[in-house]
Amino acid sequence: MDSLKKYVAEFIGTFTLVLVGCGTAMLVGCDAANGCGYILTAFAFGLVIVGMAYCVGNISGCHINPAVSLACLIAGRMNAKDFFLYFLSQTLGALFGAACLKIIFALGNVEDKTGALGSNGLAGVNESWLAGLFVELLLTFIFVFVILGVTDSEFKHGSFGGVVIGFSLVMVHILGIGLTGTSVNPARSIGPAILAGFDSLSCLWVFVVGPFLGAALAAFLYKFIASNKKA
Repeated sequence: MDSLKKYVAEFIGTFTLVLVGCGTAMLVGCDAANGCGYILTAFAFGLVIVGMAYCVGNISGCHINPAVSLACLIAGRMNAKDFFLYFLSQTLGALFGAACLKIIFALGNVEDKTGALGSNGLAGVNESWLAGLFVELLLTFIFVFVILGVTDSEFKHGSFGGVVIGFSLVMVHILGIGLTGTSVNPARSIGPAILAGFDSLSCLWVFVVGPFLGAALAAFLYKFIASNKKA
């Protein structure tokens, strides 16, 4: 039962992330020229993390991101079974969040200013998959590196971990929105892309592979520097 609760928590957290984060982008737009929408979208994603960290953090760890779960697997903080079921729960949560957005915007006849349910894309890097992959790898590395440090049980960082992690997500969004829309989270990308259609699906792999590579790099490097510190 405790395991089931963890998976439900990850589903709810990722559902909320997509509903609020992608929903904000759809409502206000997040083109680089639109400073207000740009910042609102960045904060929408970050504030969800803050809220969920203090809501489900003690239940599941509040990964709500398969890249974070992969880093925890590599760091020895979770097992392979939990990683797979977290990934499944997170992806289903993202898909449900995107479905709810599609229903809301359709019923209300509201314009989706992203045109694709807040899906990630490569327009900001002139359709270069290599540039997009590099952006997502770097941004995910930074985000996950912060998470691993803040949540390391060997060091006492107080009760502000959720705030630090949330604002770290805001930080990477401020740079990444104008380039790739900022994924740093395969589930967040998969859910909207599936419902948005072919154009979003054609480059979806970038927003799965890039975050996973960045998370793995963060996990290996953090293990290296933290082991030296603890020694």
